[in-house]
Amino acid sequence: MFYGQTDLSEIPSLSGKESQSLLAVGIQTVANLLNHFPKRYEDRRQFDRFPNQATAKPVCLTGGVIDATTKGFGKTRFYEAIIMDGDGGVFGSGKITCRWFNMPFMSKVVAAGHQVIAYGKVKEQGGRLIIDHPEIEIIREDEDETETIHLNRIVPIYKNISGINQRRLREIIHTVAADCIRHADDNPLPFPYPVANTNRTSDLLETHFPISLESAHTARRRFALEDFFTLQLNVVWQRNQYLAHQGRILGKKTTLLKAFYHSLPFDLTNAQKRSIKEIIADMRSPRPMNRLLQGDVGSGKTFVALASMLLAIDSGADAALMAPTQILAEQHYLTFRKWLEPLGINIVLRTAAHKKDTQAESSTDLSAEASAKEDHCSLITRHSSEAKIIIGTHALLYDPTLFTDLGLVVIDEQHKFGVVQRAKLIEQGTLPDVLVMTATPIPRSLTMTIYGDLDVSLLDEKPAGRGKIITALRNKPKQKDITDFVKAQLKEGRQAYLVYPLVEESDSVKAESAITAFAKWQKRLGAENVGLIHGKLRPEEKEAVMDDFRSGKTKALVATTVIEVGVDVPNANLMIIHHAERFGLAQIHQLRGRIGRGEHKSYCILLTDSKLPESIEKLSVLEKTADGFEIAEADLRLRGPGDILGTAQSGLSDLRFADFITDTELIREARALADNVFKTDPDLTASHSNLRLLIRESDAPQGAH
Repeated sequence: MFYGQTDLSEIPSLSGKESQSLLAVGIQTVANLLNHFPKRYEDRRQFDRFPNQATAKPVCLTGGVIDATTKGFGKTRFYEAIIMDGDGGVFGSGKITCRWFNMPFMSKVVAAGHQVIAYGKVKEQGGRLIIDHPEIEIIREDEDETETIHLNRIVPIYKNISGINQRRLREIIHTVAADCIRHADDNPLPFPYPVANTNRTSDLLETHFPISLESAHTARRRFALEDFFTLQLNVVWQRNQYLAHQGRILGKKTTLLKAFYHSLPFDLTNAQKRSIKEIIADMRSPRPMNRLLQGDVGSGKTFVALASMLLAIDSGADAALMAPTQILAEQHYLTFRKWLEPLGINIVLRTAAHKKDTQAESSTDLSAEASAKEDHCSLITRHSSEAKIIIGTHALLYDPTLFTDLGLVVIDEQHKFGVVQRAKLIEQGTLPDVLVMTATPIPRSLTMTIYGDLDVSLLDEKPAGRGKIITALRNKPKQKDITDFVKAQLKEGRQAYLVYPLVEESDSVKAESAITAFAKWQKRLGAENVGLIHGKLRPEEKEAVMDDFRSGKTKALVATTVIEVGVDVPNANLMIIHHAERFGLAQIHQLRGRIGRGEHKSYCILLTDSKLPESIEKLSVLEKTADGFEIAEADLRLRGPGDILGTAQSGLSDLRFADFITDTELIREARALADNVFKTDPDLTASHSNLRLLIRESDAPQGAH
């Protein structure tokens, strides 16, 4: 009998080479093997028909190989197999060409005469229907057995393991799972907390070899609950540990905040006022603030952050704001200086190549550590005794002389920083209050999962006086029409962003680059009217380009996504995004937020050459709504959480079933289970001590000394 901790080397049906192949990917025990869940399923009770045209989604086909040969020459050799449908093309094209580039060993896998199952996305090329690098499985002649695990049922498809082909891996897992289910009463594969009332071993078998797609979903949801329970257990643990520390009391004095508020020529929104009240309550509490300020593009997060920083410095502490890019840091610096200079508040800007304050009187060399970190090391000038607000990029991490008493840390676009970077800044104070901000709307399910340890303030209103943005999708428009529209807007005194996905031309991506387009737009609009900005420019070059655009000297700015955040030019009312299908929805929404910041009617034009239905469907979402949260939900469904937030720093990399991230009810259930654990056993030292194995100790409170 195989128990959870049975070493795979003890299973007689496994060869030594197979055990080594499994061990190479971290699969050593029966429990490890059964936690290697299918990545998808194929319903081999009924295959897809051979299509007549390209397909937006992958298809699963079965047929016979009528020809197979190696083609091409030099470095572009590929192996090609032509598969014919068993019905002779009565219901479709009848033939599909499968190709594998730089994989000569495929000639030993697939040959004429084989019956195969192929899975992949079909494209049209040269009058043929082609699947490049399909997943393929050979059907054996004896495959007509009614008990086969490879045909005539819902079949699991696993992530490939080198040295073990798909069907053999399926057989290995089936053998082990069948043995475990026979002894399910012994519960050989427990989870340290009962997250469901079903038999876990039976659920494992159903996840691997389901009776139906519906039963597979139910079983997978049960194991997704385990994943989210583990994640929420860590979230609540981290929150409790952080709040157990004694912080400092700030924000009792409001002299500067009141002076700032009365100096504004406009009123704050109710959402801004509500968020500031929540922050004041946090800062006056003896527990350290740990708050997320979330708002859509243009909702006014900067003013809320500024208000919180004024509360800190009015209490005698320093306040720091860290932004991910030089452009964003400079924009914050300009905004803060505009509003705070009349109050006599000194501000420092600290980036890799640009250091200055509002009243420069002295200068010191950067520390040796900073010099090693920075490519462009220049002098920092500041009133060391008076500079209370420090704004910067990663450069803030490398100069310990910047802060005398850091009481508040504000991190903008915080998901673009790594955990270590955030902790390094926070640790320059003694449990300072922390406010993290994001202009990327995050779906409720992700907020609960990733930021469950934070209190959340939501800016769900936009300030008055913002112009309307009209968004339109255009497929293969004429260049003359685009140019004429740009010229018409510039003639009215407005400015334009012309956005491209690439800095330079690429052999692997068919898309025009910003550098190539820059020369063309100079000819169309006049060289003196067009600027170019991208991530490969030196910091001082970016600054010069942006200064020209802000001042109106440059009328049109050819750019990459480097302008996604931190650019505020109210006179710019036009954005044309080329090859829009290559951007994520949330990313386009962020880019679109660069316009509509003034009183003028604004236009965002999405250009695409794509014929794929999913690309058109995706971009059409942006035509229908300007609600960032609705767009974020759509982006999450289309791309998954890893692409949106980066799984490495969000904790999502541990999820085996990330497709359930949109299941808000499941996440609520996981949070309730975790909360219940800590109500009865706050330190996990009594009845739930076994759960300490699930706690990542690296999640200890950041900034604790």
